[in-house]
Amino acid sequence: MFGIGSTELLIVFGIVIVLFGSKKLPELAQGMGKSIRLFKTELQNNHQNNHNDQKDDSTLKS
Repeated sequence: MFGIGSTELLIVFGIVIVLFGSKKLPELAQGMGKSIRLFKTELQNNHQNNHNDQKDDSTLKS
């Protein structure tokens, strides 16, 4: 996974706990989950819009 081993992940996780505290981690994870979900939704909408535009272009050329 991107050349990151388990040791590096543990170090990053430890740094996150030190920076944000264990009480903030659930809020942080929830915010990241919402952001990822929104990003995926926007990508799908963009893909659908591009696909629909290509269909419209092909019908106009005929």
